[in-house]
Amino acid sequence: MILQNISEPTFLLDKQKCLSNISMMAEKARKNNVGFRPHFKTHQSHEVGRWFRSFGVDKITVSSVKMAEYFANDGWKDITVAFPVNIHEKVRINRLAEKLILNLLVVSSEAVDQLGKEIQYPVNLFIEIDTGYHRTGIVPEDFPLLDAILNRINAYPHLSFSGFLTHDGHSYKIRNDKNAIHNICQHTLTISKTLKQKYSTEYPDLIFSLGDTPTCSVAETFNGVDEIRPGNFVFYDFTQVAIGSCTLEQLAVALACPVVATYPERNEIVVHGGAVHFSKDNLVLPGGATSFGKVVRLTNGGWSTEDTGMYIKSLSQEHGIIQADKNQVKNIKVGDWLGVLPVHSCLTADVMKGYRLLNGEAISMMR
Repeated sequence: MILQNISEPTFLLDKQKCLSNISMMAEKARKNNVGFRPHFKTHQSHEVGRWFRSFGVDKITVSSVKMAEYFANDGWKDITVAFPVNIHEKVRINRLAEKLILNLLVVSSEAVDQLGKEIQYPVNLFIEIDTGYHRTGIVPEDFPLLDAILNRINAYPHLSFSGFLTHDGHSYKIRNDKNAIHNICQHTLTISKTLKQKYSTEYPDLIFSLGDTPTCSVAETFNGVDEIRPGNFVFYDFTQVAIGSCTLEQLAVALACPVVATYPERNEIVVHGGAVHFSKDNLVLPGGATSFGKVVRLTNGGWSTEDTGMYIKSLSQEHGIIQADKNQVKNIKVGDWLGVLPVHSCLTADVMKGYRLLNGEAISMMR
């Protein structure tokens, strides 16, 4: 059992569940005849990234130029940085553009001009479209701004327009309502149709790229989309369960935390597992309580998905306070291990900086 070989909070990764999630999404892309460019910001690992290759993946998405460098060093040759370009990284961008297909994201004419003047090698540009998340991007009806950006791209011979990129991040606000997720996806597909009708004559090869785990998990068809870029699906997490994107059985990661104190009179268990291990992302449960992670029992084969009713109700830097009933607290002893399904697996992975497979093998991440 892996617990015999660990002594501190450890991020467990079930490889078989992870491979099953990758296989499911790759097959969905294949059936819909759309490109599959998974986002690697969730796992941030050379080893996990290599698992995708056996499913035919040869194009990836990342969230930073630094991450693009990390995966380029493992042989990936076609990378999209799905974050508005930061021209201050021009040295890194030039270095990457010289040796691989680099796709960058722009949301203004100014960014295009900066790239045109500072970047020496060919790069492809996506224009981000705001489909309702209202984080970054251009509203799809703003044709004057879209035309202005396209005119600036055309002014530089080493810049090429690849298409439009979207992220339906507002799907993360949905709770157990697949119809609402379908509606968000359908709205984006309508936007795709409109933009293609306007621009495909001049740009016949333009790509409409859609990326978020809820819509990619729930939708069965992607008419008008050319590629999908989900990322969190590789592990999923407790938030995705609440959204309705997956089942508990599909969660491929759990944080193993040692019990350091119990307080039956307060219905509380304290584990070594705090904000420096989980981040402070949280989820409001149906009854109104705030959860920082769902507590599960660890087993010889990983962890059980049987509902314990326990959850982490508060975090400090190193402490995690678990809400439990008195009988549970009495039956759990100092030195026991509990598993916690993270609210946000991307951020938990980012702060933990590594995984342990159920066979004990250590898996490294970008640092």
